[in-house]
Amino acid sequence: MGKSEMSGLVQYPDYDKKCKKLCEEKEIRFAGIIDEGGKMVAGGFKEGLTPLEKDKHRLEEFMKFVSKFSLLKSFDETLGPTSYLAARREKVILISFPFPLTKITLLVSANPGIDIEGLAGHIVDIFDSDEARFAER
Repeated sequence: MGKSEMSGLVQYPDYDKKCKKLCEEKEIRFAGIIDEGGKMVAGGFKEGLTPLEKDKHRLEEFMKFVSKFSLLKSFDETLGPTSYLAARREKVILISFPFPLTKITLLVSANPGIDIEGLAGHIVDIFDSDEARFAER
């Protein structure tokens, strides 16, 4: 399921390039930009990879959930802003980075066993010049 099957048009070409660069790496399965409504607007799955979640509707619902949860600001005043959210599941690692000014979220999935902190740092290095938020970690 490629980008065109999920959203059609790339709205963020610079982010699309960076997502594709991430997907070239061995352990990365998916790197995509998700808008506030949960729609993928850049990036996608690694070339030739089949998503673990094969139901398109469930995948879209998951992306909507990730976007909403990542952009949540309820605890920013007391706990500080969210740098990233990570989940280690049996079959995959998921990590999301909110871009609060544009209300989009970077979602990355990787093979299990990868170091989450190392992956997060690497992602920040790739996207750092575009989002001052990452410097606030």
